[in-house]
Amino acid sequence: MSDILNGLNPQQKEAVMHTEGPLLILAGAGSGKTRVLTHRIAYLIENGFAEPEDILALTFTNKAAKEMKERAASLTGKAADKMLITTFHSACVKFLKNRMMLLGYKRGNFVIYDTDEQKKIIRAIFEETDFQSRCPEIKEYNVISFISKQKEKMLGPDELESIYPDYPLITVYKEYERILKKNNALDFDDLLWKTVQLFENYPHILHSYQEQFKYIMVDEYQDTNLVQFKIISMLADKYQNLCVVGDDDQSIYSFRGADIRNILEFEKEFQNTKVIKLEENYRSTKNILSAANAVISHNQERKEKKLWTQGEEGSKLRTITLPDATTEAKFIVSEIERMHNREKADYKDFAILYRTNAQSRLFEQCLTMKDIPYRLVGALSFFERKEVKDMLAYLRVLINPDDDFGLERIINVPRRGIGAVTIKKLKEYAFRNNCSLYDAACSADEILSKTAADKLKGFAAMLRKMTEESKCQTADMTIKMILNETNFFTDYPQKSEELEERTENVYELINMATDYSRKTNHEGAEAIEGFLTESALTSGIDSLKDDEDGVVLMTLHGSKGLEFPHVFMAGMEENTFPGYRAINSTDPAAMEEERRLCYVGITRARKTLTLTSAAQRMNYGKTYAMEVSRFIDEIPRDLVDHMAVRW
Repeated sequence: MSDILNGLNPQQKEAVMHTEGPLLILAGAGSGKTRVLTHRIAYLIENGFAEPEDILALTFTNKAAKEMKERAASLTGKAADKMLITTFHSACVKFLKNRMMLLGYKRGNFVIYDTDEQKKIIRAIFEETDFQSRCPEIKEYNVISFISKQKEKMLGPDELESIYPDYPLITVYKEYERILKKNNALDFDDLLWKTVQLFENYPHILHSYQEQFKYIMVDEYQDTNLVQFKIISMLADKYQNLCVVGDDDQSIYSFRGADIRNILEFEKEFQNTKVIKLEENYRSTKNILSAANAVISHNQERKEKKLWTQGEEGSKLRTITLPDATTEAKFIVSEIERMHNREKADYKDFAILYRTNAQSRLFEQCLTMKDIPYRLVGALSFFERKEVKDMLAYLRVLINPDDDFGLERIINVPRRGIGAVTIKKLKEYAFRNNCSLYDAACSADEILSKTAADKLKGFAAMLRKMTEESKCQTADMTIKMILNETNFFTDYPQKSEELEERTENVYELINMATDYSRKTNHEGAEAIEGFLTESALTSGIDSLKDDEDGVVLMTLHGSKGLEFPHVFMAGMEENTFPGYRAINSTDPAAMEEERRLCYVGITRARKTLTLTSAAQRMNYGKTYAMEVSRFIDEIPRDLVDHMAVRW
């Protein structure tokens, strides 16, 4: 026991040793929350309060889940393998697996559609109806956002129709749901909401998980939305041994549905809650923490906390206003170059943080001109690349021939001479006969000319053959088979850079599938389905590798959970940060969230923090005079060195 409590501060110890009833840990930035969670797990097991199988720990990213599992394993050994330490979405996949027929689906299992597939569904609905002629201002992304928000609130099209009978998006929502179900597919929001439906409709399934997970822990609780709150509440209802860790001051994802009230009102929802504050920071200097405390103290809707450290005072924060955005970028890059040369700091020690993605362009240009390596976080992720999506679509169709969007994606990959007219006839036949595109392709003789039918029948026969062969293969073997059977790369110019890059990406997918196969020993449909699920649930932020040297460029939202020795926060002007929407909003919550975002940015810095602004900035081709951000004014002057403009 002494080993588990060793090195913990008094508040951390108190949290670790709390074993019964609801626990709210208010963990300030850099206060060692992951350590507390993992040591609490070890304490529960070592002292006989829980078996490893009793533990459910939920996080938001694969990276956080992996880190927590590794730390738990270092404290508990092989017992960690029996715990469920995972993301919300992965846990829900586990709950729903083999059970979708209970919710009216054709098969027990399902495929997960990403944003790309969602767009295709909406596009298909637009093409088949007169919706866009009636509502030309509504775009695909508006519809996807609308549907996502409704699912976060657990509202289906029928419930909405009873409230807003004439709202045009409801008909699109209804058709979207029909198409998903026909394809035996779920989107990411469904993973959560369908879990709630499963638990509500089949209480015995919920009870079995309540019995299994006697101790539940949730990381980053301030980021939970309504449906996640519902899942947690249902699972914890029997034993009430729910421990949530979060920081209301870092709640910055309301646009994704996160509801700050979940953490602010936790004590109302769960009676007899113990509240413990972790305020000792192990990351930043005293000056940086004082600045963060000063800024966030201007928010009203928060739980009082004050970060402090036993560490050094550190250098003062630096602020500077440059003539324009181009000069601002040149200044930041020259400062990075100077510190790299004089202080021997690695380029990966520097982060440039900004409010919107569009701000990255000037920094990229300046870094490229200086030949300084950089990593643009939030750019096209591995799983968004065409060749990777094509290969994953093949895998989806092999285990789920009802996946029309997967089949349409691969029908001409590589090119088979199956034209748009042929595909249109296939779709019409499938619609008339209420069957899948695959079934329509198998009936090609009834629909098409002999030449077109032969092409389609050849394609369908190849899919049948690959499906049969995949039944005794691991996921990596199946990908290699698809490469060979389809001549996957024939569309790309031979000996070209494009072919080389795309080949490398598919080979990397094979590497991932090999790792998955070694972990699971799965074969056949189970192997493909498991690998597809793992791929679908991989998040973009996980792609930031610690061993790559390069200045990190990312949005403030993307920076949450990370830390860097040297941070530059750019664009610190009114209407840039805080943004004009928050400034013009009548809801004070909008400005409070912007301020929390500033707090997140400040607390990413370990040693130095520089805040830059531009005296004028171009927008839509016009140049505007800018005012320095109110957030800079909220930092006490004795913490700041204001640098003179010398550019």
